[in-house]
Amino acid sequence: MAGTKQFAVLGQDARQAAAGRALAAAGYAVGGAEQVPRADYLLLPLPLEAEGTALGELLGAARPGALALGGKVSAAAKTLARQAGVELVDYFARPELTVYNAIPTAEGCIALLMQHRRRTLWGSGILLLGFGTVGQALGLRLAGLGAQVTVAARRAQQRALAESLGLRAVPLDRLETAATDTVVNTIPAPVLDRRRLSSLPAGSLIVDLASKPGGTDFAAAACLGHHAIHALSLPAVCAPETAGEAVARTVQAILREREEIL
Repeated sequence: MAGTKQFAVLGQDARQAAAGRALAAAGYAVGGAEQVPRADYLLLPLPLEAEGTALGELLGAARPGALALGGKVSAAAKTLARQAGVELVDYFARPELTVYNAIPTAEGCIALLMQHRRRTLWGSGILLLGFGTVGQALGLRLAGLGAQVTVAARRAQQRALAESLGLRAVPLDRLETAATDTVVNTIPAPVLDRRRLSSLPAGSLIVDLASKPGGTDFAAAACLGHHAIHALSLPAVCAPETAGEAVARTVQAILREREEIL
């Protein structure tokens, strides 16, 4: 049991609220910003940005020995934490949260595909760029719906894994050979440039799941008549309850590991 340890949950979005409820259900005392001076732990938002002096003032108000946990912690935020004498841990760096987040990301992407297409996923060719955690979660779900999924990946191991799961696979530098009118990108690098976009059928749908700036030349896509969507933060947008509970589970795992070390 968590005992009477106090969390101060900061942030206004539904994911943070869900994380706070999950932590309360686990036995922690949970409050908001008013609890910062007394809290053992500060649960900070994802992504954690250093917004002017606000974050510095917040961390400066924390009691000595408090632990702050944030997601996608920026270098500026780390600097502010050091200046405030507060330990800051990035829960988004945890591999289990990456796996948890891949589930609502995949479901949210499928919802977008169904919303913006005029045909069923069943029987349709889908080109999936990248086969990391998100690509794997999405590829399997699309195939389960009857889509004909082709994975384009740079690493031979990822292509072999895709084929072992019943999907087609091609090297990333030959993705033009598998061009379809529906492409999903998960690679956080510029992979869909004008040349590759030109190989797609006119009016193709592109859903880019990669973090900013994405892997698509969106200006070129628009000029070529494609419909390109940069779908960011799908867990928080499509499934904030699930996403918040995943953050809470990850944070609890971090705390248990720290207790074991001590």
